[in-house]
Formats: sequence, C-alpha cells, structure tokens
Amino acid sequence: MKLILCIFISFFIISCSKNKNTDKNFQRNDSVTYYLNLSNTKSLTSNRKFKYLSKAFIVLKNSSENSKIVRNQIADITFEFYRLKKLDEFYDGSSILLSKSIQGRDSLNLGKAYRCKATYFKDVKRLDSSLIYFLKAEKVYNTLNEPLVLGNILFNKGIVQFDGGDFLGAELSLTSAYEIFKDSDKKDKLYGVLNQLGLTFNELNEYDKAIFYQKKALELVQKYNLVTSFNEDIVSYNNLGYLYNKIGKYEDAIYYLELGLKNKNIINTDPDLYSLLIDNLAYSRLKSSSFKGLPGLFFDSLKIRLKLKNSTGIVTSYINLSQYYKLKRDYLKSIYYSEKAIEEARKSKIPINLIQALKQASVVNEKLAYKYSKEFIKISDSLQLVERNSRDRFTKIQLETNEILQQKDSLEKKNRNILNYFIGTIAVGGLLFFMRAQRAKSRELLLRQAQQRANEDIYRLIISQQNKLEEGRVLEKNRIAKELHDGVLGRLFGLRLNLDGLNHRNDEDAIHERIRCLEELKNIEQDLREISHELSREKYVLVNNFVAIVNNLLDEQAKINPAKLNAVIGENIDWDQLNNTTKINLYRILQESLQNINKYANAKTIKVEFRKDKKGNLVLNITDDGDGFEVDKKSKGIGLKNIVTRTHESNGIIEIKSAPGKGTRISITVPLEHKSIKN
Repeated sequence: MKLILCIFISFFIISCSKNKNTDKNFQRNDSVTYYLNLSNTKSLTSNRKFKYLSKAFIVLKNSSENSKIVRNQIADITFEFYRLKKLDEFYDGSSILLSKSIQGRDSLNLGKAYRCKATYFKDVKRLDSSLIYFLKAEKVYNTLNEPLVLGNILFNKGIVQFDGGDFLGAELSLTSAYEIFKDSDKKDKLYGVLNQLGLTFNELNEYDKAIFYQKKALELVQKYNLVTSFNEDIVSYNNLGYLYNKIGKYEDAIYYLELGLKNKNIINTDPDLYSLLIDNLAYSRLKSSSFKGLPGLFFDSLKIRLKLKNSTGIVTSYINLSQYYKLKRDYLKSIYYSEKAIEEARKSKIPINLIQALKQASVVNEKLAYKYSKEFIKISDSLQLVERNSRDRFTKIQLETNEILQQKDSLEKKNRNILNYFIGTIAVGGLLFFMRAQRAKSRELLLRQAQQRANEDIYRLIISQQNKLEEGRVLEKNRIAKELHDGVLGRLFGLRLNLDGLNHRNDEDAIHERIRCLEELKNIEQDLREISHELSREKYVLVNNFVAIVNNLLDEQAKINPAKLNAVIGENIDWDQLNNTTKINLYRILQESLQNINKYANAKTIKVEFRKDKKGNLVLNITDDGDGFEVDKKSKGIGLKNIVTRTHESNGIIEIKSAPGKGTRISITVPLEHKSIKN
C-alpha cells in the first residue's frame, strides 16, 4: 500500500508539472502560430515576411521544448529563410533543427537538417563540408520512403562533386538521380540531371555521351515545354554547339547555335548566355573557314562580358580574337590579344584561364614562346596535382563518412541492446524481489486477519447502522427546512408584499386582488398540509408543466417588484431530458434568487435566461443591476446555501459574480441527461 501511495503521489506531482508546462507550451505555440500565419499573407513584402519568420524562430530557438510540432515548425521556417536568400538565418535554423532532431531521434527532420547544411555549404563554396552533409542526408533518406527527395539530394551531391573535380563520383550520383526522376512527373528535375550529366561527360572527354544526354535534355524541354526564365532550350542549344565544336563538327555546331539565336529577346533576358552563343558561333565559323560576321561577333561577345565583368568569358574572347587575327596573318593584333588574355587571366586568379591564355600566347608569340610554355607546363602540372588531390579528397571523404555512419549505426545498435538487457534485468529482479516481499507480508497478515475478522464484522455492522440512522435524520431535517424556506416562506413573503400594497386601496381591482391572495393562502395552507403528510413528494404540476410554472412565477414577480423583468426561455431545450429532481431544484433556485432580489437588491432591471450551451447542457442565468455584494466576504445565509446545495444535487456547477454597486449574476449549469459536469 505504501508503494502504491508513493506512485500515486509521484504521478500527481508529475501531472501537475506537465499541466504547467502544457500551459507555457500552449502560449508559446500560440505566438509562433500567430507569426507564421502573418508571414503567409499573400500581399506581404519579403522584408515583412522575413520579420515575422524571425520572430517565430526566436520563440522556438529560445524554447526548451523539443516536440515533433516544434521541429516541423523550425524546418518550415528554415526552408523559408533559404527561399528569401537569408543564408545566415538559414544556417542558424539548420543548426538548431539538427540539434533538436538528434535529441528527439527524429529521422525525417534529421534528414531535412542535413540537406539544409549541405545546401548552405554548397552555396558558400565549401564543397568538402557540403559533400559530407549530402552523404549523411543520403544515408537518412535511404531508410525513408521519399524517393524524390533522395533524387534531389543525389542531384545536388553530383553538382558538388562536379565542382570539386570528382567527375567519376559526379557521374555515379547523377546516374542514380536519373534512375529516380526518369519515371516521375518531376520533368524539370530530370532536365537538370540530364544537362549536368552532359557537362560531366564533357569533362571526362566522353563527348558522344555528353551529346547524347544534352540531346535528351533538349527533347525533354521541347516535349513538356519546360522553358522558364532560365531559357533551358537555349542552354541546350549552346551546350550542343559547344560539344560539336569540341569534336570538330562545326556545321552541326553552327546549326544548333543559330537555333539558339532565333530568340531575339535573349540579349535582354540573359546577356551572359547570349555572349556565349555568339562567341561559340563565331568560333565555329572561324574553324570552318566561314568568316561571316567576324570579327564582329567576337567583339560583341567581348563587349557584353566586359560589362558583366565575366573574367573567364573575357579571357576566352581575347583568345578567340588572337586565333582569328593569326588566321588573318595580322600577327601584331594576334599577339596583342594573347597578351590581353594573359593579363585578364592573372587578374582573375583562375588557373585554368591562365593555362589557356599561356597556351595561345606560346603559339602566336615566337619570341616568348619558351617562357610561356614553361609557365604553362608548371601551372598545368600544379593544376593536375590539385585536381587529383581534390578527387582523392572527395573519395576519401565519401569513404570515411560512410564508415563513420556504419560505425555509428553499429554502436547505436549495441548500446540499444545493452540498455534493453539492463532494463530487462532490473525489471525482472525488481519484480522477483517485490513478489517475494509481498508473499512474506501476505503470510504474516493472514493470521492477523483471521483473528480480527469476527470483531471487525461486528463493529462494521454497528457503525453502518448508526451512520444510516444519523444520515436519514440529517437528510430529513435538511429537506424539511428547504421545502419550508424555498416554497412556503417565499410565497408568503410575496403575498405579504402584495397585501401591503393593497392596504390603501378600496377599488374593485383591489378587492379582486385580495380575493386572489386569500385563494393563494388557501393553496399555501394545502401545501403545508401536503408537506406534513408527505414531505418527500413534490407537486406533479411542477414536474410535468415546468415551463408553465416558471412563467407563472415570473408573472408573479412582475406584479410584486416594479423592476423591469426580461425572461428568455430557449426553444431548443428538450425538457423531457431533464429529470424531475433537477426541475424541482431549478424552480426553487429561481424562486429563492428572485426573493433575494426583492429583499436586498433595489434593482431596476432583472434578466432570467434558460438556454442550451454548446456542450448540450442547460444553463440558467439570473442577472440584476442592483446593489450587489462581496461574494468572498459575505456570510452566506440559508437561502444562498440552499441554492448551492440544490445545484450540487443536480450534478451541476454554479458561478456567482457580484460586487458592490455592480449588480449580481448567478449562473447554474446542469446536464440535460443523467451525467455529471466536471467543474
């Protein structure tokens, strides 16, 4: 019994604590929901949206709660930060989401956190960190049934590997993404994968495959009309033209590049892409000995690139111009533009630009050819070493990350098994100890119980008999007191007031009123006789004609008291659902309340309302604008106590609101069916 009592007390304390925490959590969640709803307003500016999201995020960030709802809200806000291009807040949100997801063992949000981390590092060009988190996200989503998300992770992972020079790794990731997207309705994602595969095979010098995937990307754009502001079709035309230039098929290159230039608006919508198109077209014509539009196309492209400060494009334009003037045997201009290419390449600090510029200069400038060739070889070797190290590093990262994740899974499994074994051992040991102790106590108590059973039975019978006798006497006295006070005395008081008002009147109406009062006295006399003969019986008319009796009482009140009486009885109340005892009690409560108003309130307005609340309970409201009283300080008389007692007998709840000078409001709520209302 002591053990059970301790458990009960502990459960009660924890429940109270949880209730307090629940209240705080409700307030917090309510404010977060408020800010999130504001942020979803359609007409909102980006800055305003960011402001509301930040307020919601601060509330969640400072909260110690780590529920599923909280983690989902943090994830939603973090994704919105990224859409608004708020990278610092995006990183902060992904870090909080990662921490809470690990603590809450939430695989779905853990995967989201890894994706966000990987995307952030991808955008800030920290490719090693980005790859690590994409690998972790891939590991999580391999266990979840969300193939499209996994495909998106593999796609972005392939881009990171491509940017880091790991073209073989990029090919594997992109091929896996292609297998996921090829049968899905995400055709825009499929286009991105195909285009990136084309770029990857170009870097691997597998031009046939590169052309194959670029053509598939173009077919997809044309079939599903995927053209957006990114000009996907023109990008594919340019890429195909570039690839055909690489393999020496200049007529095919010209064909696709001219298709891309049919969109005359491209120069305004995407000048960088336009400069690529005309530069590649000019190069194709140069190589095919068709000098149409040359060198104007080269200069047009250079002009755009200088304006856009595209250093790589500027270097390419200078190199192409150098090649053009070399073919035209204008060696001074050819050397001049090769020198300009080297100058721009050194400013850009991009090794591949300098390699290409040095290569061109060594061809056209015989005097400095040895110097340029030597520098070209040195930088080329260094770049190859860097690329090789980068590929090795990416491969190492992938292997180490997979190994760490496998070790983590194995360790978690071992820890889980150890914990389960430990808990099971403790539970079995505790159960055996408890059973042994209980068995010993049971044997000890059996003898005592046998010895005391006879005495306890006798004692219990005596006490039970005395309690029932005493309870019967108390109930009978209380009932008689209530009947006399609420029924007879109230009516006598009303008659007395009526007769006081008739003392100074001798007209015919006064005579009829006195006769009615005498009839009422006879009724009261009959009621007293019935109470004395059968105190437990209420009048049949009260039970079965409740609304009519209430209306009679209200009519009587209107005659006694000059205060304006407003009565509302709801039409949707099914009085048959109200049991007879409750009808009697509500009638007596109304009678007692009106009597108290007449005696003490000095009210100008009285309102009585019977209505049905949203939960299907019956509500009685009695309101006056009289003198009022202090509810807590005033000692309750027998009338007010009877009102409370009758409410509790009807399984209802009572609320009394009053203050000096502010009137009084009594609200009684009782169930229409036979059930209790929890206060």
